[in-house]
Amino acid sequence: MKVLITGATGLVGSELVSQCHEKGYDVNYLTTNKGKIVSKPNYQGYYWNPEKAEIDSDCLKNVSVIINLAGASISKRWTSSYKKTILDSRVNSLGLLKQTLMNTADHTVTSLVSASAIGVYPNSLSNYYSEEESEVDDSFLGRVVQVWEEKADEFKQLGLIVAKVRIGLVMSNKGGALPQMAKPVKYFVGTAFGSGEQWQSWIHISDLARIFVHVAQYELEGVFNGVAPNPVTNAKMVKEIAKNLERPLVLPNIPKFVMYTILGKMAYLLFASQRVSSKKIEEEGFVFQYTNICHALSEIFKNDAQCIDSKTKVTNEFVS
Repeated sequence: MKVLITGATGLVGSELVSQCHEKGYDVNYLTTNKGKIVSKPNYQGYYWNPEKAEIDSDCLKNVSVIINLAGASISKRWTSSYKKTILDSRVNSLGLLKQTLMNTADHTVTSLVSASAIGVYPNSLSNYYSEEESEVDDSFLGRVVQVWEEKADEFKQLGLIVAKVRIGLVMSNKGGALPQMAKPVKYFVGTAFGSGEQWQSWIHISDLARIFVHVAQYELEGVFNGVAPNPVTNAKMVKEIAKNLERPLVLPNIPKFVMYTILGKMAYLLFASQRVSSKKIEEEGFVFQYTNICHALSEIFKNDAQCIDSKTKVTNEFVS
């Protein structure tokens, strides 16, 4: 099988490429950076610019499934102009892919698997959300996800099987939220946000990439939550990070107004509560490797420590 991946050089995309190769799948990928174009037998890059509607249509050659991860980061201050960037990056990339398929009569693509986000679910301390939930969170992110998924569903008009993976809080030491959450803990100023009772539906990056591969491999259709089986509260998350870093938590929780003053409307991400179910993807035969936050963080920080030790050893050997 050959897969076309957008966002392949990002945090999730890099892990996804690695797992596709482990499965023996060839990967084509699209990048806006011509300097990141690589040409190998099983890994071929192509240039595109969704903002200008530019794309190398050769990217579709012999491809059977498109995995779409493209979209500007939501972890930046939500100014009016950047809000437009967040939305346009998602809409324009899917729109360009759709138009390219329409203009390529002999393409072999049969399915689209698109990233989405659990931010579509309403903010709640008590609800437990499945993919059947129809209410959308009354926030900027909720509206973005709604438009994003509607755009992905347009591919059904082309006869493609369409699946959407609603991604939770991604656990990785290579980027994303975890290093930012761990940084204040490392320097003895870590603490929970607000009440700390808000639910955080997380997933280890390895399991998330495996979900995308699973959905693509079995041509699954519909919405799937990309979260681990056991969500935790923010207070529990911070506590487990501190435990792994062997740091105390001595400060009081950070009030909402402080973070909104620092981050603006983007601070909503720190206080939104979405407890989300992973049952549907498990019923499709997917087996998680990391089902609880203790195990996931232990593995991540252990590998992080081993990486640091390895670098130190190499440096010492060079000096000696």
